[in-house]
Amino acid sequence: VGAAAVRRQLGLARSSARARSSARPAAGQRFGYLIVIDFEATCWRDAARGGSEIIEFPAVLLNTSTGEIESEFHTYVQPQEHPILSEFCTELTGITQNQVDEGVPLNICLSQFLKWIQKIQKEKKIIFSTDILSNSTSEAKACTFIPRLYDCLVRFIIHKVIFLKWFSLHYEEAFYNRKPKGLNGALQDLGIAFAGREHSGLDDSRNTARLAWRLICDGCVLKVTKSLDKVTYEFCALIPKTSGY
Repeated sequence: VGAAAVRRQLGLARSSARARSSARPAAGQRFGYLIVIDFEATCWRDAARGGSEIIEFPAVLLNTSTGEIESEFHTYVQPQEHPILSEFCTELTGITQNQVDEGVPLNICLSQFLKWIQKIQKEKKIIFSTDILSNSTSEAKACTFIPRLYDCLVRFIIHKVIFLKWFSLHYEEAFYNRKPKGLNGALQDLGIAFAGREHSGLDDSRNTARLAWRLICDGCVLKVTKSLDKVTYEFCALIPKTSGY
């Protein structure tokens, strides 16, 4: 039996053993909502080549009480430095040249994203704070971000959108005491089939939300793992890494 099959079997066993717990989230969750973000960027077969630019900007809003994705934001972004996608990039992400050509510049994307944030804040009574518990009597629901990000692409986004606090699912490795290979591997370990296409930003975001929900149902109380009290351009070392997820 191959290693992947063993992981799936173990994951399914865990799934059965935790069936009762997976029906209801862990008590005391600080966040009523999570926003999962997973960019896709320009890339080349030669990994040493730098200068990656965001080409897909997705975000999904997860309700931590129900496990439902209640809203989504998604747009393709026009790369400026390298406007022509490599063949490798299209093969990996499934993003076509036509899609980025019909996308929007990053500054327009950020403006649209901020409008989406404002819309869900109003509709869901969301606040970006850790001062309240999601199960408190207050109508306001605390929210934070799960950015599955890499290198320094995030610095401009943090500067513009001010993600002052966030947490990374990198620490789910510690909760389950294992080190899976990639997002798909993390899901397989828990007996969860990846839904959609790997390296699609939107599908990766949705699947990361499913992983977060599983953590919650298995008893993990999610907490902020990273924060920035002062936004500058000099904080690449503070950006959460996710072991190649």
